[in-house]
Amino acid sequence: MKVTINDVAERAGVSIKTVSRVINNEPSVRPSTRKRVLEVVQALNYRPNLAARNLAGTHSYSIAFIYDNPNAYYVIDMQNGILEACRTQGYELLIHPSNAKSSTIHDELRRLVEQSRIAGLVLTPPFSETQEVIETLNSLDVKYVRIVSSHGTDEGEHNCIRIDDAAAAFEITQHLLGLGHRRIGYLSGGTEHFSTLGRLEGYKAALQKAGLLYDAQLVAQGEYSFDSGVESATALLKSSQPPTAIFAGNDEIAAGALFAARKLNFDVPRQLSITGFEDSPFSRQTWPKLTTAHQPNEEIARCAAELTLEQVHCKGSGERDSQKKIKQEKTIIRSFTPKLIVRESSGPAPEKICSS
Repeated sequence: MKVTINDVAERAGVSIKTVSRVINNEPSVRPSTRKRVLEVVQALNYRPNLAARNLAGTHSYSIAFIYDNPNAYYVIDMQNGILEACRTQGYELLIHPSNAKSSTIHDELRRLVEQSRIAGLVLTPPFSETQEVIETLNSLDVKYVRIVSSHGTDEGEHNCIRIDDAAAAFEITQHLLGLGHRRIGYLSGGTEHFSTLGRLEGYKAALQKAGLLYDAQLVAQGEYSFDSGVESATALLKSSQPPTAIFAGNDEIAAGALFAARKLNFDVPRQLSITGFEDSPFSRQTWPKLTTAHQPNEEIARCAAELTLEQVHCKGSGERDSQKKIKQEKTIIRSFTPKLIVRESSGPAPEKICSS
């Protein structure tokens, strides 16, 4: 027989309304009572019907994840991280893929918020970095958190999870410079992403610190995809002065660059070093495995969902008090710097090998 809220209330010795308040994470419950109710919920394995709860009350218990990203690994990591936070706090996750370039995206967002009764949203690039999308959400009665590159964002914004792409790109480029490479190519992703600009900025800064001039001929503009990596790397490696190392804007591009190098008979890493970014499964499924920067996407997504839910919970106390509480909160990490992971795809520059 299915366990009901009545069973929980009877076993815990409280009213149905008190059980409802505990399940809904409402603050007006004594800690001892909350503890007793939660123990009964666990003992009886009670599972409230969240969909019915959404329909029955004025408060929504759903968080939406909106994305436009061809990288399935990234999307899955994001889903898992957000879902972990939602389950912990009794919320459902609505997954909503969309086309960021669609002319109807603003109407789509309005329908999503109004018809699906969303309490909050987690936005990833390019949605999180599109001003028109932000303006649309600001006009709606909904909380949202943006996952964005630190490049070009305001540090004072309370509803952002920032990724320091520039610092991580600087570290990767320094790694290649430390191996003796002086002609380092850079394969860029789409310029609609702030991360693209941040990673290029870090690459340039490392060259400048090493006393090297930035050479636009070593930079190939593309997209965050395997095919783009193949095309861009092929063009650089067929040039009259090919690079001895390639820094790819993400692991998928790097995997494509590795494929192109193999077709052109470049030995990696003896003749050519290749690095990626993000530490996705692409970086571990290639041979040799890719040197990259580890970006903890699940943790980033979990923190974004926690910050979204924090804003949702503060919403009833008034905007000024809500923002004050959010800014004072110290437990949620709002900034991440991907860390260098050195693997077999990067090695000494060919001239250093010859001289040793």
